[in-house]
Amino acid sequence: MHDLIIKNIGKLATPLGSAAKSGAEQGDVQILSDAWISIDGGIITATGTGKTPDAKDTYDAGGRLVTPGLVDPHTHLVFGGWREHELAMKLKGVPYLDILAAGGGILSTVRNTRAATEQELTEKSLAVLKRMLALGVTTCEAKTGYGLSLNDELKQLRVGKALGGLQPVELVQTFMGAHAVPPEYKENRGVYIDLLINEMIPAAVDYAEFCDVFCETGAFSVEESKLILQAAKETGLKLKCHSDEINPIGGTEMAAGLGAVSCEHLIVCEPSGI
Repeated sequence: MHDLIIKNIGKLATPLGSAAKSGAEQGDVQILSDAWISIDGGIITATGTGKTPDAKDTYDAGGRLVTPGLVDPHTHLVFGGWREHELAMKLKGVPYLDILAAGGGILSTVRNTRAATEQELTEKSLAVLKRMLALGVTTCEAKTGYGLSLNDELKQLRVGKALGGLQPVELVQTFMGAHAVPPEYKENRGVYIDLLINEMIPAAVDYAEFCDVFCETGAFSVEESKLILQAAKETGLKLKCHSDEINPIGGTEMAAGLGAVSCEHLIVCEPSGI
């Protein structure tokens, strides 16, 4: 007798294979109708269709679709404020770098995140995670990048760590103090990079698994990004990179050379980056 049977599954969708796939193979999904799943000791032990086996407990899926838990590998979960008004600007063709230069974009959220308390950030993030879980997300990466100071980046990381124990979605934290150069360092970006390398990254190690950097026109150059990622690698953090979102300046190639786990955005990535 099984511990638990999930029954009355309208469609059970199971990706085939045991490794990531690309191209048309991403569609290799087995679909079972009128299906069930057996779970023993917290582990899925069998699937099938038709008559359900005996179990100590059952859960009726109500004819719904059942899939493996979804993984959201790129979010900035903990942040203050909203920027929905910028969508209208983007739809009118205003380039993101122009929005950023005018104090919007990342810098707008930085102001709101710095002004928010840890309790306010926690409550807002809990609401977001509840909605994500309802849509099937069971694992979520949580990047910082909206504090851009030692205290405010650590504030985001502390909130992220606390959230892991307050709700069921598994969180993986990424430190991204190199999301933008904050306004107070606009004329002294080298000082901010030194702060990232010598103070912020060492402090983030206790909370984060990854370090990310925005290697892009208007953010951090390839050379600056490499210095930051190398410093993170030396502390034991694994590497990610925002690159080739707006201009292909070589960030993807640089990050790959350092052994980054992923490069993200890649909208204008050159063949050499791919």
